[in-house]
Amino acid sequence: MTPTHAARLVRELSQPLVSGAFLAARDRERLLEVLPSATGETLDAFAAAAVAVRRARIGDAASLCAIVSAKSGRCGENCAFCAQSGHYATNAPQHPLLPPERIVAAAAAMARRGVTRFGVVASGKALPDAELESVATALAGIAALPMAADASLGVLSEDALARLKAAGLAAYHHNLETSRAFYPSICTSRTFEDNLEVLRACRRSGIPVCSGGLFGMGETWADRADLALTLLEAGVFSVPVNFLSPIAGTPLANRPVLSRDEARRIVVLLRFLLPDRHIRICGGRPTVFGRDASLAPMAAGADGLMVGDYLTTSGGMPDADRQGLRRLGFVVAQAG
Repeated sequence: MTPTHAARLVRELSQPLVSGAFLAARDRERLLEVLPSATGETLDAFAAAAVAVRRARIGDAASLCAIVSAKSGRCGENCAFCAQSGHYATNAPQHPLLPPERIVAAAAAMARRGVTRFGVVASGKALPDAELESVATALAGIAALPMAADASLGVLSEDALARLKAAGLAAYHHNLETSRAFYPSICTSRTFEDNLEVLRACRRSGIPVCSGGLFGMGETWADRADLALTLLEAGVFSVPVNFLSPIAGTPLANRPVLSRDEARRIVVLLRFLLPDRHIRICGGRPTVFGRDASLAPMAAGADGLMVGDYLTTSGGMPDADRQGLRRLGFVVAQAG
């Protein structure tokens, strides 16, 4: 495809999105025929169009989120990418649930650096009821800072979700990770349907849902598109985008790291398929983009960042990220 033809296709696909529409099935097919191999000027044209869609549907606001690994290690799930799985020999840290005051202190430190959402993350298939009250206390403390108090605690009952909501839970995070078809290649200790039911339970409880995926695990472009469409149908408001950081000891230890262009294409795809959802760049950003181009996905249609450290890997510096976002024309929200 010549640059002229590519530019025409980009305009034809993006203009309806700017106007408030979603891609029709045939247009999704056209996108997947060209975007996976886009390079150079063609990829730049897609990225610029994705930014235009983001501005039209989301605006220029960008927000920063952060997490605390409130409970770590020896998870009974067998997710092939995860250093915290008890099925694999890794050097991931292990510790019991942190006390509420330590969690709130970590959130307060991030609030002082401009972070507006703070997530409490615990390893394991589900947080035990015995620990639920402690997390509820922490969420109430985070909400009082004030920050958006989020949580990622596994497969919880609707009663447990209601208790957290009453304590101040702003949104619940539970990634689908990949498409329904590819998911059994990544995890067999729970099903894709188990994960979808968490999203449904949150919606029934009136809790906003943050759910996304991990890219670079060997999935196809069709898998990536299927995940995006599933998230759209599930009604999630925020889509965390993670790129695989291969970890020694896990089954995906030898997977190649995605190229920067491949990661940019993924962000463009998500913006084209999810034009009105918040797309937040999270884990794997330093691994794929390094320090010199750490904000490149923000110039491909994303509108949010996770800053600070991730669960088992290091992340970006909030101050540098905030300054970089402003240089890109974003208006960065502040806590409080």
